[in-house]
Amino acid sequence: MKTRILAGLIMAPFLALLYFGGYVLMAGCVFVGAVGLYEFYKGFHSLDIHPSYPIGVFSLALLYLLNIILWRQGAMGWQQGAYYYTFWLFASVAASVLYLFAIEKRKLEDAMATITGIVYVVFFSFHVMLVDESVASILVWVIVLGAFGTDIFAYFAGVFLGKHKLCPKISPKKTIEGSLGGVCGAVLLCGLFGVFFAPAYTVHCFILGGLCGVFSQFGDLTASIFKRKMGIKDYGNLIPGHGGILDRFDSVLFTAPLVFYYIQLVIVPFGAL
Repeated sequence: MKTRILAGLIMAPFLALLYFGGYVLMAGCVFVGAVGLYEFYKGFHSLDIHPSYPIGVFSLALLYLLNIILWRQGAMGWQQGAYYYTFWLFASVAASVLYLFAIEKRKLEDAMATITGIVYVVFFSFHVMLVDESVASILVWVIVLGAFGTDIFAYFAGVFLGKHKLCPKISPKKTIEGSLGGVCGAVLLCGLFGVFFAPAYTVHCFILGGLCGVFSQFGDLTASIFKRKMGIKDYGNLIPGHGGILDRFDSVLFTAPLVFYYIQLVIVPFGAL
C-alpha cells in the first residue's frame, strides 16, 4: 500500500500537463503513447507475435503531426479534421498490412497486433488532446479524476470492505464492493470538480463521474485480459508499485474517448446543464 501511495505522489506533478494544456499536454500524450505502445507490443513477444514498433511510432507521429496542422489552420473541431483522421487510419492500417510483405518472416498475427496497438494505445489516448481542443476543454480534468479516482477509491473500498469477487478469472483481487466504491469515488471527485472549477458543467461532471467510474474499470479489466493472454503480470516496471506506463494509464484509454464523445453528443447539441 505504501508503495502505491508513494508512486501516486510521484506522479502528481504530471497533473501540471493538464493545467498548461496545448503543446505541453501534447508532449505528455506523445510520451505516454510511445512508451505505452512499446510495452504493449513487447507483451506479445511471449506469444511469439512480433508487432512492428516502427510502424506504431510512425502512426503516432503522423497522428499528432496532422493535429498540429489542424491547429495552425484554425480547424480545431473534430468535424473539420474528420478527413485528416480518416486518412491517418487508412495510412496506419495500410502500413500494418504492408508489414506482411516479408511473408517468410511475418505472420498474420504480427499485423493484427500492430493495428490493435495503434488503435488501442495511440488512438484511444489521443482523445485526451481532442477533449483539450473541444468547446468544453476544462473537462480534460474529468478524464484523469474519473480514471484515477475510480482506481484509488476502488482500491481502498476493496481492502476494507471487499468480500465478493467481481471478475475472478480476469482480476482475482477485484471485488464488487471495491467496484461500487470506485464509481462512488469518481462521482464525488468529478462532481466536486464541477462545483468548484467548472460550474457551467456541474451536472455533466456528476454524470461523467458515474460513467467514468464504470468505463475506467472496463479499461482496467481489458488491460488485465491482455496481460493474462500474454502471460505477464505487468506491462513494465517504470512506476514503482504500478508497473509500466500502460498499467497506470489503462483506465484513461477508456475514459478519454468517453468524455470526448459525451461532449460531442450531449454537451455540444444541448449545451451546459
